[in-house]
Amino acid sequence: MSTPTTTETTTRPRTRWAAIIWGLLFATIAALALGQLADSSRRATIADALMTMTPTTTTAIILLTAGVLLLVGGAAGLIRRAQRKLAAASDHRREVPGPLAE
Repeated sequence: MSTPTTTETTTRPRTRWAAIIWGLLFATIAALALGQLADSSRRATIADALMTMTPTTTTAIILLTAGVLLLVGGAAGLIRRAQRKLAAASDHRREVPGPLAE
């Protein structure tokens, strides 16, 4: 048996930028939370601040959190769009191989 001698050009797997961006966001949040909650005096200060928050402050924090999540999601979407556009542009430049000789 002979093996075919055709070689297909394979493309590299795409980098999953959305996963990287979201992972960095959640890792940063976790690191900040661990840093703040590691010391008992900081825990007490945070507990006092949470207990004295007004409804306006809580609403502002919720809106800012939603804004940050939308911002990160939008950035991930823009990077994905740019990555797809770059991949489509590089596909147009790739040469189409001719028929194989027998």
